[in-house]
Amino acid sequence: MIDTINKTSGVWPVMLTPFTEDNQVDAEGLKFLVEWYIQNNVSGLFAACQSSEIFNLSLRERLNIARITIEQTNGRVPIVASGNTSDSLQNQADELNSMWKLGADAVVLLSNRLAWRHENAQVWIENLKKLLDLLDPDMKLGIYECPYPYKRVISPEEMEAIIASGRFCFIKDTCSDSLVIRRKLAQMKGTGIRLFNANTTTLLGSLRDGADGYCGVMANFHPELYVWLCSNIRNKNAEKVSDVLTMCSLIEKQLYPTNAKWHLRNLRNVPIQDYCRVQDSSLLTDTFKQEITAMERLVKDTYDTYCLNG
Repeated sequence: MIDTINKTSGVWPVMLTPFTEDNQVDAEGLKFLVEWYIQNNVSGLFAACQSSEIFNLSLRERLNIARITIEQTNGRVPIVASGNTSDSLQNQADELNSMWKLGADAVVLLSNRLAWRHENAQVWIENLKKLLDLLDPDMKLGIYECPYPYKRVISPEEMEAIIASGRFCFIKDTCSDSLVIRRKLAQMKGTGIRLFNANTTTLLGSLRDGADGYCGVMANFHPELYVWLCSNIRNKNAEKVSDVLTMCSLIEKQLYPTNAKWHLRNLRNVPIQDYCRVQDSSLLTDTFKQEITAMERLVKDTYDTYCLNG
C-alpha cells in the first residue's frame, strides 16, 4: 500500500463529516461527499481527521466513517485516516490498529498525542518508539501536525526519529513557514516520505521546493483550483491563481467547518446539512453566507480565466 501513496502527489482533501438533524453521522451524505471529491480529480483522501471533527466522534463513529469512505472509493484513490485521539499510548495503539484493519493505505498519527506541550523532543521520540512497538508491524504510517488540542510542529530531532523508523510515508505539514518546510524537505530527501502542505500562502513555494501537494481545509471549497495549481507550478498564471487562493483561504477563519458544509450544499449541490458538533451552525450569519457566495464567484472566474485558458 505504501507504493500507492509514494506515487500519488496532488490534492488530498481533509474530509468533513456530514451529520443528520438528530446529530448522527449521515452515511448517505458522506458517500455523496466522497463522490464529489473524486469528481474533482483529487489524488487521495484524508478521512477521520480534524476537519472530520474527530475529537467529537466516538471511536466507533470514526471507524465507521473510514469504512464508508474506503468502501465508497473502492480503490479509485488512496485513503489515509487518523486514529490516535486518546491520551494513553495503549489506547492510541488500539485505535490505530483498529483503523488499519479497515484497509486504509496508511494510518496517520497526531503529533500532539505523543507528548504534552511542555515535554521535549526526547520524550516525544521515546513515546513514538513505545507506540510503534504496539502497532501492527505492517502498518504504514503518516504524521499530522494537528492544531488541537495544541499544535506540535515536528522538530529536526523528531523528524530524524520518524525517518529512522522506516515506517512513515505521509506528512501533513501545518507549520505555515516556508523555511521550516524547506528544512523538512531537506531532511526527508530520498526517504520516500511525502510532504503535503496544509497552508495556502506557502503552498506554491513549497511545491517548487519539492513538496508533494496540498492537504488542507480549502479543498472542501474549491479543489479544482488546487488540483490545477499542483499540476502547473511553472505555469505563467500560477502566481495569479495562488494569490486568489491565498485570499480565499481567509474564509477558514470565519466559521469552519460549518461554512464549508453550507457552501457544498448550497453552491456545489452536495446533499449534506450544515450541522456540526464542534460549533453552533446557527452562527453562520447572512453576511458570512454573502462572503462565501462572493468567494465562489471569484473562484469560478479565476478558473475560467487562468486555468481553462492559461
